[in-house]
Amino acid sequence: MNETTNKLAVIWSSGDPEVAQKVCFMYTLNAKKQGWFEDVVLIVWGPSAKLLAENEDLQADVKKMMDAGVVVEACIACANMYNVAADLKELDIDVRPMGIPLTNYLKEGWRTLNF
Repeated sequence: MNETTNKLAVIWSSGDPEVAQKVCFMYTLNAKKQGWFEDVVLIVWGPSAKLLAENEDLQADVKKMMDAGVVVEACIACANMYNVAADLKELDIDVRPMGIPLTNYLKEGWRTLNF
């Protein structure tokens, strides 16, 4: 596997908690823990920002991912739309403009998954 194909950016935009726990989080965590990808980033985008800020179970799951080495980032524009930027920052999530970082991931050849 070359350097760029060993990097995964997971874009989580769904506001559905079942999609988060039973699909997105399960794969994202294992992609890192099992070494399927060297670098794994979870991008919290859109309705998922509100869901994460309100759901303690999902917060615990995200903490486990972070402890395993998954980098978690959130779109500041989305977080501000839902008034949850401060809540996400309290979870030690990097809340920032994501348009350029996501574009860079794509241009650098990172693999992407969208949930």
